[in-house]
Amino acid sequence: MIDRAGLADFLRRRRQALQPEDVGLPRGQRRRTAGLRREEVAALCHMSTDYYARLERERGPHPSPQMVASIAQGLHLTLEERDHLFRLAGHHPPARGALSEHVSPGLLRVLDRLEDTAAEVVTELGETLRQTPLGVALTGDATTWSGPARSLGYRWFTDPAARALYAGEDHEFLSRLYASHLREVVTRRGPASRAAQLAELALARSAELRQLWEVHEVGLRPHGVKRFVHPRVGALELHCQTLLDPQQSHLLLVYTAVPGTESHEKLQLLSVLGAQVLG
Repeated sequence: MIDRAGLADFLRRRRQALQPEDVGLPRGQRRRTAGLRREEVAALCHMSTDYYARLERERGPHPSPQMVASIAQGLHLTLEERDHLFRLAGHHPPARGALSEHVSPGLLRVLDRLEDTAAEVVTELGETLRQTPLGVALTGDATTWSGPARSLGYRWFTDPAARALYAGEDHEFLSRLYASHLREVVTRRGPASRAAQLAELALARSAELRQLWEVHEVGLRPHGVKRFVHPRVGALELHCQTLLDPQQSHLLLVYTAVPGTESHEKLQLLSVLGAQVLG
């Protein structure tokens, strides 16, 4: 059963404990609210202010697990706080570790400070969980995919359009890379894992992956420079830096260009054009 009083109290206290700079928002000069405003939290949680406000007032509908997960992420909760929130809302907490899609507060704080940088948080299966605005402008909104197609590796072998963003001369290596990585994750997580299910689906649909799978190549790692072919600004050579959250097996990928290069100028242009480029 939902604990409405406990839920309302926890939400209020977590909201009041957060400062604008904790979530990448400007403080402003006339802020009098202790912590964040309800409308700010609602926006972070991708819900209406009225819906969120009713939860803090012990009213409104019983939030679904999906809605609770969105609130936990918007409030930058730790895993322990997330699990507590789920129980207050009358739900069992979701899985932790590799199956979790809850981005840690520390990783979110880094991402929030990369507003003018192309960056994304992905799972070990290549599922994009969060992107910066410039990240969306670079690769499109990769968080909108559903089912197996959420994985870039799966899309690479099942959807020819997934390759259009990458330089053609890199396609052969990228195919080997995705096959190698998927096999490593399957071995790490076991035959009953979600990774194994994803591999089975992809193998059934891709003759190329079946051929690479038979080679049993492992240990490949991405090149330090990724070459993109953007539909609006053309060819880009971007350096990719990776930050790992070992507890959740999430990766923060940050894409940058060498200052003074043509790619750097194009990336700056892309930041002006905005996310509508691929929207």
